[in-house]
This record gives sequence, C-alpha cells and structure tokens, in this order.
Amino acid sequence: MRVVKRLGTQLEPVLHRSRYGPFAAHLLLEGPIASDEGREVISVTNPATGEELSTVVSASPDDVRVAIHDAHQAFKLGVWSKTPAIQRAAVLSILAQHLEENILRLARIESMQTGRTIREMTAQLGRLPEWLDYYAALLRTHSAYVAPTQGPLLNYVQRVPLGVVAQITPFNHPLLIALKKIAPAIATGNSVVVKPSELAPMTVLEFAELTAEAGVPPGVLSVLPGYGRTIGKEIVSHPLIRKVDITAGTSTGRELGSLVGGNLAAYTAELGGKAPIVVFDDADPISAANGAAFACFVASGQTCVSGTRLIVQDGIYDEFMSLFLAKVNSITRRMGNPLNPKSTMGTVISQSHLQRIESIVQRGKAKSHGKLLVGGERLTGKSELDGFDFSKGSFFPPTVFENVSLESELWREEIFGPVVVVKRFSDEKRGLQLANASKYGLGAGIWTRDLSKAHRISAEIEAGLVWVNTHHRNDPSSPWGGMKESGIGRENGLEAFEAYTQSKSTIVNIATVEETRQAQDWFAEDEEQASTSRIDGGLRSSHPPDEECVVLEMVSGETA
Repeated sequence: MRVVKRLGTQLEPVLHRSRYGPFAAHLLLEGPIASDEGREVISVTNPATGEELSTVVSASPDDVRVAIHDAHQAFKLGVWSKTPAIQRAAVLSILAQHLEENILRLARIESMQTGRTIREMTAQLGRLPEWLDYYAALLRTHSAYVAPTQGPLLNYVQRVPLGVVAQITPFNHPLLIALKKIAPAIATGNSVVVKPSELAPMTVLEFAELTAEAGVPPGVLSVLPGYGRTIGKEIVSHPLIRKVDITAGTSTGRELGSLVGGNLAAYTAELGGKAPIVVFDDADPISAANGAAFACFVASGQTCVSGTRLIVQDGIYDEFMSLFLAKVNSITRRMGNPLNPKSTMGTVISQSHLQRIESIVQRGKAKSHGKLLVGGERLTGKSELDGFDFSKGSFFPPTVFENVSLESELWREEIFGPVVVVKRFSDEKRGLQLANASKYGLGAGIWTRDLSKAHRISAEIEAGLVWVNTHHRNDPSSPWGGMKESGIGRENGLEAFEAYTQSKSTIVNIATVEETRQAQDWFAEDEEQASTSRIDGGLRSSHPPDEECVVLEMVSGETA
C-alpha cells in the first residue's frame, strides 16, 4: 500500500515520490530514496508549469558496473533465466494486473512529467497490460522444433535467452516504449538494465517497483536513471551486455551502435522519422482531415511516426486543406491545462526543445521556405478553454507550412514538434516520389478508397510501417521498426521475442550401440569396417577415406 498524506480531514494517496533513486539489486536496501553521495541529482520538471515534480538520484558509473554484474550473476544462477516458461508467464500475468490497477495514477504522472494531455496518457497507458499479456501467452504456447537432420539423429532447436541486455528509452512515450522493450526481454529470461530519459524517468521507476511486487527476482530488472552522455554510454559499452535496444535520434543511434559493435552484441534501434501522409483524390475528405490532424498533432508531434509531411493530390487539395486548417484552429483554441480532460494538445518536453523548434521555424520563414499558413510562434497568453497560463510552460501551437522546397530543413529534418509541411502532387507516380523523398523510413500513411491503390502504394513506400486510412495504430503482435536512417531491427511480436533469444541446436545420436560403434570409428584400422556406411552428416563411402575421396565428398556437400 502506498503512503498517504493528510489534506485537511481527507486521506489521499500520494501520486508519486518526491525523490527517486536507481532501482537495482545492490541498491534495493537503500529503498527508493537513494543517497546522492557520488551521484548526480536530476530535477524532473513539469513542462506545462515549470515546477519541479521530483528529484531523481542518477546512477553513478560504479552503480552501472555493479548493477550489470548483479544482473549477470542473476542470469547465471538461473533465478529467472532457468525458471520454467510457464512460471515466468504467470508472473507476467500478475504484473499485468498490478499495472492495470495503477494505470490512472501512472497516467497522471506521465502527463505531468511530459506535458502531454491526460486524455492521451490515459488512453495510451490503458493498453500497456496487453504487452505483458501477449508475451505471457507466447511463453505458454511457444515451442521448440525438430529439424529434419539426416541419419539416425534427433536435432531439436530451442530459443534461449541472451544474458544481460540494455535498453535506452526516450521521453516522448516513457512507459509505453520502455514496456515494449522490457516485456519481451524479461519474458524470454534475460536480465534487463534500463536507462530511461532523464527528462521523464518517473513512471519507469514506478513500474520497476511493480515488477518486484509481482515476483520478478532482484537483479532481473534494473532501472538506472542518468544522462545518456555518461550513464547511457557506460551501460551500452559494458562487455557483459549481449544486446542493446534503443529508441533515440539517428545521430545517437549511430554513436551508440559503434560502441555496441565493439562488443559484438546484438543491436535494435528505432531512430528518427519524417512520416509522409499521402491523401489521394478519392479519399473521404472529412476522414482524411481528421486522421491527418491526429497523425500530425497527437503528443504535440513528438513521435517518431508523427505525420510531418502532408502530400495531397490536386483534385482534393482545396477541400482537404479547408477541413484540415479548421481542425488545426479548433485544436489550438482548445489547448489548456494538460490535466484538463478537455484539453486537446499539451506541451513540448522542455524550454530548450521549444527554442529548437522556434529556431527551425524562424529559419524556414526567413529563407521563404514555403508559406506559413498557421501557428509558428510559442503560446504566451491565457487559454480560451480554461484560462491556463501558457507563458509558464513550453507550449507551441499546431503549425502548418505550405509548398516548401524539398531542400528545406522543414522538409528534410525531424523537428519533433507540431510542425507540418504540405505539398501538392498531380499523379500517383509523383505522390510516391514525394513520399519517398526522405532519408527516413519509419512510418507512413495513405488515404484512399481505392483498395488496389492502397496495396500498390503501400508496397512501394519505403517505410517499416504503413497505415491505410488510419495512423498511429500499434499492437503487441505487430512488428514495429524502420528502414533507411530510421533504424535497424523490430520491436513487438514474434520478431522481438526472437530478437531477445538465440537458437540452440541439440543433436542426439539415436542409433543402436552396435551401429554407433561402427559408424563413429572414422579411423578404424580394418579397411572393410572403414568403408561401412557412416552417419556423421550422411557420408556414404565405398572406398577407404583417403585424402582424394574426402575432398571430393566435401566439395559435393555430402559431408559435414
């Protein structure tokens, strides 16, 4: 039971801790409020108000080394890695239930630490138990297979865990992205070390406490908050780490990838994006305008699959843009306190990120890279919705540029904010060219009522995820990842399950003793015995195994 505080005569649950520390086996004795001796202290602020929510004691380099050592020891001892799959599945199911009971509280924390609206966070976090339930179900149903090996041999192939794996998670979907990575990693028996974003670490630390309550043993999950340039690099470069899974910008992905490669560890990276939304003449204009607004402005545009390039065909352009801009104006009018359930769009993550967005927009305006249709400046007044003071937070309104150049920074670079560029196209070929005119390839959207066209264009778009007449849809069973500079590897589904495991092939000779004695004696002195049919790899020989015969048989592929 969480501690309660007294407000007048009422008792109210404490929403979150005023101070957090690293969650690792060797630090659990200190409890959630760790000593800051030899460790940095990070202030987590509410980007809507600028107020401090909590302080978080960062892990130190020593904490990283000890946590990874403890995780490795837990893995080798088998306290989790060798637990039967059915038991791990039961713990995941219990954890899903604990998480479900805490969704409303965690959604409120998530809204406060990211500035995103409470209705967004409640909807998003409400689905998180599905990831735990999905991988619990996989554990209950996944089985090894028998390979069709030649000869009297039984070859069964199992998936076994990798060992200690590291995960670096971002600020934009703090708990969702962390859970997408943690669920398959612990389901398959690995020990996991997570470095959450220093801007939004609170819900990941809260979730770690839930895992302990559900029965995940100490050392199996460690959460080490801190800065990426120090703690993140310390984690991913450790030689005991067997896999690294990150969600980050492309430049960070390249930098960390070089460290991972040095240890010959596996690597999954979901990186930047610049998703095109292609609207064809035959699309339903109202659905397309509503869907595009959702694609572009949910999470204040701070998602890797955010619809940032609207590509609209000539015949529907005017009607679509009229509807789309009306929706943009409606969103802007109804922005307010992110904790207000009626608020439509929240903040960007920080003042520094707000300044970055402003700089990109100002450069676009100064260089006449397209026409600014709406937005373009931070919000500083009072909300029409609820009187909330925008000037204290990092609020930037939905912003739309029209007819930008393909060489423009606005078209090419990931802004990670509510900034959208719009461009016309004439025919299907040109629409596809514009959609693929990007170094990124994570997400894309198509709006059309022509089924053949939808499949045809989807097949040609260079993206790992393509939505037709919808956007931002995600499921634990659906692979998620990008092409080109948007990353490597996939999250979710069977692909993630297998990415956190490796195959182990066991080959058993099931011949009789007499057959085995004869077949295994390669160097028998008796020429007749040596020429007997053998079972090692299906080798058949009617001659003594002189050098010439062996070479010929190896070339023909008949010997192992």
